[in-house]
Amino acid sequence: MHPFRFGIQCRGPADPSGWRSLARKVEDLGYATLTIADHFDDALAPIPALMAAADATTSLRVGTMVLANDYRHPVVVAKEAATLDVLTGGRFELGLGAGWMAADYAAAGMPLEPPGRRINRLEESLTIIAGLLGEGPVHHSGTYYRIDDLVGLPRPVTAGGPKIVIGGGGRRVLRLAARRADVVALNVNLGAGVMDASAFPDGTPEATDRKVGWVRDAAAARMDEIELQVRVHLAMVTADRAGALEELAPAFNLTPPQAAATPHAMVGTVEQIADQLVQQRERWGISYLGVSGDQLDALAPVVARLAGT
Repeated sequence: MHPFRFGIQCRGPADPSGWRSLARKVEDLGYATLTIADHFDDALAPIPALMAAADATTSLRVGTMVLANDYRHPVVVAKEAATLDVLTGGRFELGLGAGWMAADYAAAGMPLEPPGRRINRLEESLTIIAGLLGEGPVHHSGTYYRIDDLVGLPRPVTAGGPKIVIGGGGRRVLRLAARRADVVALNVNLGAGVMDASAFPDGTPEATDRKVGWVRDAAAARMDEIELQVRVHLAMVTADRAGALEELAPAFNLTPPQAAATPHAMVGTVEQIADQLVQQRERWGISYLGVSGDQLDALAPVVARLAGT
């Protein structure tokens, strides 16, 4: 089994001193990675913010969780990823997804195409990115992109380029992740284009069984090399686990037993949460937990107990 590690998803603050201080605190508390999502809202833009966070720290890994493929050409992604890999000394993780948030597409005037087409484009983009992060020039003539004799520069310091993270909740994207990614990030299915209560029944243990099954089938012999990550949408350290789940589960369109068992929630005492995560790793192989920035301090005791074990 992979050792536990924890990532914290942050949006800001949008001032230099505060952002650097936050990055150092994330590192000091034992989190392995600081990640940023990719949306057209008031959050910091991922690439420059991650470079600033890495520059303020010494061992903290930084990553995109995840870049929406439709927003960027793969040649640009590959160059930025290689540059971050070089300037962070190999501490960058490149998270990619097919894009999902309908409000982003609408605000930017971009068409939100059917999921299958977006995933096809992501797959083609991954081929180009891998080629540019590898050796030799890239020649590619596909459905969505054409690349003519391009050499990817600068050369990454990590052999083969930064670790690739691919996230999603649907069968096709998870099977793609199983074939191409170093980290498969499990999420609820966001095919509707919004994050609301309707998405969370897709996070039950039974749904997670199916998703991990898709990953195992597609990964085949490379499954042991893959790190499984899960996005935790509800995290709370409390002595009244049953009461908290009873109160909060309806907002996620789950029953309290479902909320207690989903890998997308961590609720209870530090000991209860630690036991839950160990059980989840035994059942599904999930060892990498991604949590929101507002839980940075509350979950620090869980991180101290489990990180690296």
